[in-house]
Amino acid sequence: MTDLRPRSGAEILVDALVANGLTTGFGVPGESYLAVLEAMRAAGGGFDFVTCRQEGGAAMMADAWGRLSGRPGLCFVTRGPGATNAMSGLHVARQDSNPLLLFVGQVARGVRGREAFQELDLRAVFGSIAKWVVEIDDAARIPELIARAIRTATQGAPGPVVIGLPEDMLADQASVADAPAVAPAESWSGLADMAELQKRLWAAKRPIAVVGGGRWSARAVQSLARFADRFRLPVATTFRRQMLFPADHPCAAGDLGIAPNPKLATRIRNADLVLLIGDRLSEVPSQGYELLGVPSPRQTLIHVHPDPQEIGRVYQPALGIVASPTAFAATLEGVQPPNALPWEAETDAAHADYLAWSETVPPHPGPVQMAEVTAALRALPPEAVICNGAGNYCGWLHRFHRFTRYGSQAAPASGSMGYGLPAAIAAKRLDPAREVVALAGDGCFLMTGQELATAVQHDLAVVTIVIDNGQYGTIRMHQERTYPGRPFGTALANPDFAALARAYGAEGFSVTEAGAFATAFAAARASGRPALIHVALDPEALSPTATVAGLRAQAARG
Repeated sequence: MTDLRPRSGAEILVDALVANGLTTGFGVPGESYLAVLEAMRAAGGGFDFVTCRQEGGAAMMADAWGRLSGRPGLCFVTRGPGATNAMSGLHVARQDSNPLLLFVGQVARGVRGREAFQELDLRAVFGSIAKWVVEIDDAARIPELIARAIRTATQGAPGPVVIGLPEDMLADQASVADAPAVAPAESWSGLADMAELQKRLWAAKRPIAVVGGGRWSARAVQSLARFADRFRLPVATTFRRQMLFPADHPCAAGDLGIAPNPKLATRIRNADLVLLIGDRLSEVPSQGYELLGVPSPRQTLIHVHPDPQEIGRVYQPALGIVASPTAFAATLEGVQPPNALPWEAETDAAHADYLAWSETVPPHPGPVQMAEVTAALRALPPEAVICNGAGNYCGWLHRFHRFTRYGSQAAPASGSMGYGLPAAIAAKRLDPAREVVALAGDGCFLMTGQELATAVQHDLAVVTIVIDNGQYGTIRMHQERTYPGRPFGTALANPDFAALARAYGAEGFSVTEAGAFATAFAAARASGRPALIHVALDPEALSPTATVAGLRAQAARG
């Protein structure tokens, strides 16, 4: 029998989330949604609220939860400054296609439009980023609108949904049944699509698959790997999506990030068929939209994407298939290879090129070498999760670390700094048994470093590695290319990060000498507590391929 006892709007909201298995949220408390906090408390152990230090970090945690679990991450913030602070994480969710629900406490309904205290027009502010923005004015409609919000966030191309919660509505009483739990609808490729795909693959001489985007699962990655096995098809991943294809698979061809392997870029340019699965192939992985050609690709393009609006938006495909990667990967089981595989030797060469490109870390100025950092990371178990934000330090991770498991990577394709530590906190909360490591640059870490206090408060044993070269290294690199010898505005005066970590209550380690990182990393992992390793990198070392002196010499040569 349906329970129609009167409940407050806040109770109805929390019950709706719990009914959908959404029982962990990240946020900064605010007076505009006190009733929701009380409903969470009254739920006892049924709801887990992670108290964060800044809304941007909380939203990034929610994004990482959605990225790794496939279910919407939840973020709770107050109106005005709380909501606008969360914008950075919302932008990551939109560009990276991750499901996220942002709940914003809002002014009372009776004072809207007067610019009341911290009032914000949510539709105007978030309308260009969120997939949907709604304010719930009637507590009785909460089950309906939360069900719709979950579907919107997870169906098609996943993304963020913003839900405004007027504070007086949350106190209203309503007698309403909960909506059934939401199971997102899948979009499946049809028999005709798969027959055409098989026909075009049989006619190809130099095919390659490129995979990215959202709506993947461990099973889908395994299905794709079996398909690549049968077809001996080279597979590349897009920017910061390396976990979508195992690096130790003989068909792995590398990733299309910033400064990718030139041989991989050439291989895609020379392909006669590109099977693009799940990704938009936007500016970074397409190398400035040059790999395929816009609007008509030079190659035969088969584009598989869960959002029909994305197919043909930039690239006009020879065959467009509207399907989520999970569903499409399942139907690949029925696609059969031709009797002869004329590209088989090319696949072997692609994998060999990838291994060679990712094998030896070049030396750079300074006593501490990134080679030791990347070697230590390779010693992690394959299921360990590695998170990072944005900056040139990521170049060493993405080029030289080999991801072999789905769910082992959380990194923003949107290029958002500050993402690594919040993502690591979410990953550890999601699966406490896994080791979780965050990489951050000095500038990157200080954007969300206060969330180390969140890790300590909630006893989340993440290891954070701060690569400190005393500058915004990526921007310095661009300055040296464009205005050689004239850096301005990119130098940073940093704290002692290890001492800062200890002040937060975490373990702190400093690495300033060659050979010291492995010992510090082992101690941080063994501590069983939140830990930070401060790695002093020479300011001359800008990226795996760039130094200040090298860029200036290049500019002098013209």
